[in-house]
Amino acid sequence: MTLTDEPTLGALEERARQRTGAFGEHALIVCDSLVRIYQSEGVEVQALQGLDLLVEEGELVAIVGASGSGKSTLLSVLSGLDVPTAGRVRVGPWDLMSMTGAQRVAYRRSMVGFVWQQTARNVVPYLSGTENVAFPLALAGVRRKERDRRAAELLDVLGVGYCADRRPSQMSGGEQQRVAIAVALANSPQVLFADEPTGELDSATSHDVLEGLRTVNRELGTTVVVVTHDPGVSEHVQRTVAIRDGRTSSEVIRRTQTREDGSEHVVAEELAVLDRSGRVQLPREYRDALQLVGRVRLALEESHVSLWPDRPAPTAEPARRFGRHSAPSEETGR
Repeated sequence: MTLTDEPTLGALEERARQRTGAFGEHALIVCDSLVRIYQSEGVEVQALQGLDLLVEEGELVAIVGASGSGKSTLLSVLSGLDVPTAGRVRVGPWDLMSMTGAQRVAYRRSMVGFVWQQTARNVVPYLSGTENVAFPLALAGVRRKERDRRAAELLDVLGVGYCADRRPSQMSGGEQQRVAIAVALANSPQVLFADEPTGELDSATSHDVLEGLRTVNRELGTTVVVVTHDPGVSEHVQRTVAIRDGRTSSEVIRRTQTREDGSEHVVAEELAVLDRSGRVQLPREYRDALQLVGRVRLALEESHVSLWPDRPAPTAEPARRFGRHSAPSEETGR
């Protein structure tokens, strides 16, 4: 091969993309090294610190985390209410990093629906249930007959068809939230985002609202992403993603398995998340139990990676055999 025949850097990058595929190319929601930085009273606050997340079309996902973990910031970015600082974020065909103000309005009207924690923010107090659901359809220019038909359909799916002629003051908190879900679904969005939808409700009413989200996911095919601190949400969703310090830290996956007698049961398994930069967050109880702080030792085994405190390794053979024998360093960048 002559010098002129050598591939360019761009050609090599394109070849690599074709071989491995872009991160999340088939996912509906993609967050790739997502960063959001705020300035608060002269202090820089990093709400999201290189977060990775994929959500497939048709999933029902809960995002959980302590106050200040970054989960609400993530929801604001994904819903188009906030603009990310760096990284890559896409929902369907929409690139949320490069949208104009007008495009964000179109995105929020057509691609996504949103349910707030405060019921008063979701419904208009002087409109009936049907009128609340029909209102966004009227703004979109839908004819009256079709508006009424769509409103009746959504209220029935959510089990609150009897609230069609009631105003919010005549509904319970749970009924208001289910009507709010119908309002968010009026324009047939592909994704429904819900921010602490059960935060102001008791456990029994919370169950009804979460089952409503599960119903629209199952019967309408809407992708649903719920941000919550409610531990009871886990039994209603397929996947729970935990966020800590602005990054995804773990996921709980639920699968249905069949016993020998033919009965089915759900098995939940918690997995740590290894992000695109090779970072993984160890649970606090693991770090405390082994006094893991500062530098640690790593060794690549045949089927797993060993990690232990910066003390003499329990055996040096695996480290010599596979070549990874020390903690992250400035030299290696790991």
